[in-house]
Amino acid sequence: MNVLITGGRAPVALELSRLLQAGGHRVYAAESAEYHLCRVSSAVERSFRAPPPRHNQEAYIDLLARLVEELHIDVLIPLCEEIFYISASLARLRGCRVLSAERETLSRLHHKGEFIAWARELGLTVPETRLLSSPEEWRIQTDEAAHKREAWVYKPAYSRFASKVILPRTVNGRQKGIGGPRSLAAPRGISSAAPWVAQQYLTGEAICTYSVVHQGEVIAHAAYGSRYRTGRSGASVYFEHLEHPAALDWVQRFSRASGFSGQIGFDFIQVQEGTLYPIECNPRATSGIHLFAAEDGLVQALLNPEQRALAGTVSTPRSGKKSMLALPMLACALRPGPAGLAEWGRALRQAEDVIFRKNDPRPFREQLRIIYHACSLARRNKISVTEALTEDIEWNGE
Repeated sequence: MNVLITGGRAPVALELSRLLQAGGHRVYAAESAEYHLCRVSSAVERSFRAPPPRHNQEAYIDLLARLVEELHIDVLIPLCEEIFYISASLARLRGCRVLSAERETLSRLHHKGEFIAWARELGLTVPETRLLSSPEEWRIQTDEAAHKREAWVYKPAYSRFASKVILPRTVNGRQKGIGGPRSLAAPRGISSAAPWVAQQYLTGEAICTYSVVHQGEVIAHAAYGSRYRTGRSGASVYFEHLEHPAALDWVQRFSRASGFSGQIGFDFIQVQEGTLYPIECNPRATSGIHLFAAEDGLVQALLNPEQRALAGTVSTPRSGKKSMLALPMLACALRPGPAGLAEWGRALRQAEDVIFRKNDPRPFREQLRIIYHACSLARRNKISVTEALTEDIEWNGE
């Protein structure tokens, strides 16, 4: 098949391009970033510079529609938050299959408060979560939490990579409320258009999932932990498949009840007594893609979902491969966590970098250019480097 991917800046886009090429498919990329991993990968036939969807959605969709026609694209696979702009224009991309749900569904899943409310409506156990849409609601919530000495997590309803998350303080290894005797000042810009959520703080094991779902049926699935991540609450940088039947069962229950189709990822906390609590949802590709080898069936699930759904099978990682983002993984040596430096070293030696391949070395050098460009953009616009990496594609409920 001819496959067009978007979001070529993401490591998962590079991983999927290589899997698609190994399956005999032709891969093209459309990406608004000047520098990105798929731009220089030998797994990609050709890469096209696209207008930034956040700033020029009309021109972005025009380009995709033209590429679909000219390249005879069979399947379009969005991989990052540009999916929100694509999902609003599905009628203009009817020349191929687009692996995306409708915008309304994606929006409800992406909103950290509405997702929890949806899961609760479906009868699933969820953590207590409150929507805060004004400085006054923020003050009431944080005053109450401080008075009761309760531990809560605060985060924007629309956010990614745990950016701007406010976690409870740790004192002598124990979690404390964030404000002590006083509450926190309300974040700048909090409003009904830019709400935050307050969520019950849970201690336990972090579990992440990635799934491909077709009309409510899970046809590919992976679960992994968060042993090493960027910062205390950031994205995982080390990926090892977990056999976790409870997580698969939860995803299957949610998918069947919601009738979802597409790629979807969930973050959970499993508390000591074993209950699995959903924390948030990413209705797009996530790092679980890195766990699949060519023989594991992910490509077939993405390109031929009806066939896989009829077969009633779920593709899972069977190769036992362990993957990592090598550069941030090296940085984890500064804070190796409870297991210590020796365990970090063993994990580093056992895992394969998701970027570098001997037969495709240029993306490894490209990531240095990407980082430099993001740092420059962050300085110019006075934003974080993480924000600079997604500024032109992110969607915050507009």
